[in-house]
Amino acid sequence: MKRLEIWIIGGVLVLSTVLILAFSNRFTSYEPPKNITYTIEKTWKLPDELEEISGIYWIGDDKMATIQDEAGTIFIYDLKEHKITDKIDFADGGDYEDLTINGNVAYVMRSDGKLYEINAYRSKKPEVKDYELSFLKKSNVEAMTVDPAHNRLLIVPKDHDPNDDNYKGIYTFSLDTKKAKKEPMLEIDMGLKAFKDFEQKKEYKTLRPSAIAIHPKSKDFYVLEGVHPKLLIFDSSGQLKKIHLFDKRKFTQPEGITFSPDGTLYISNEANGEEPTILQVKLNEK
Repeated sequence: MKRLEIWIIGGVLVLSTVLILAFSNRFTSYEPPKNITYTIEKTWKLPDELEEISGIYWIGDDKMATIQDEAGTIFIYDLKEHKITDKIDFADGGDYEDLTINGNVAYVMRSDGKLYEINAYRSKKPEVKDYELSFLKKSNVEAMTVDPAHNRLLIVPKDHDPNDDNYKGIYTFSLDTKKAKKEPMLEIDMGLKAFKDFEQKKEYKTLRPSAIAIHPKSKDFYVLEGVHPKLLIFDSSGQLKKIHLFDKRKFTQPEGITFSPDGTLYISNEANGEEPTILQVKLNEK
């Protein structure tokens, strides 16, 4: 065997060993939350096509509208059949981070603040419009949901708030005027005492929202974080009610959240080296 071939084989073996050790030791020093305040009732392992699932929305009949980071496509996932049953293309590839549905209109948020409106999204030829929310361009937006009671979208930046890094604002986009307000409807204070255990040197990193949903009964705001998996519950006035810390061995990278009309909670996870999933989660609200 030639010397070059020996070097190549040796290099491959070393690399393989390093990768195996890295994955096997991924959680060796990890300590899960001491107080688990939830139960995972069901788990759906998703196909590779949804490896980077970044948003979900319950559309009825045990189906979810979903998106993934890199594709300008809405995927319809059937929870009963455990498979994708439809695909709706709305744009070219991009960094798509969340979606929500209002009647027969789908809205998809790109991380740079570009909002897509897909009318008659289940039809063969949906009509697509887009809106540039330029004030959010540098905020890395991942969280959005519809607020049907006020005919608007709620939008939360993941990183820098466009006004002040001391808080994360919940911004609104009117579905009547098709315009966003540059001042927040509510402000989540990064200096809350409840945030002390996970505060970061850079204040804006203390909470990095990856998704938001409104509970269909209580109308509370549920704000999800994927970087350090957790779920925060705020009442409609913005007062913090509860923080649920998630075990990242199960919540590998929570990026999507939605409710069915009866209040059943679903959270989606990007693969992040494991498998992409949708989890049905029951919270202990005590």
